[in-house]
Amino acid sequence: MAYDERLADRVREYLFEVGQLEVEEKAMFGGLAFMVNEKMCVNVSGTKLMCRFDPELLEEVAEVNGFQTMVMKGRVYKGYCYVSAEAITTKRDLVVALR
Repeated sequence: MAYDERLADRVREYLFEVGQLEVEEKAMFGGLAFMVNEKMCVNVSGTKLMCRFDPELLEEVAEVNGFQTMVMKGRVYKGYCYVSAEAITTKRDLVVALR
């Protein structure tokens, strides 16, 4: 499993700070997934985040710095995106990417 452990630590810390969440970590998609209330919320894969979001918020989410549409085997996955680690340099960047 190859993923940016520092980025995973930052996600873990943020989710802990939010509190009142049932968080479980699982190896998924070749990275480390953070399950929130039994649903995949975010996955640290390589040096980027794979984030899940409400598809109706696409226009808003697409403005997040480092946003990339999630495409696997030629299929666009609605409600999922990648955010590059280079775009997540501060805690605020991370909070914006994970909201």
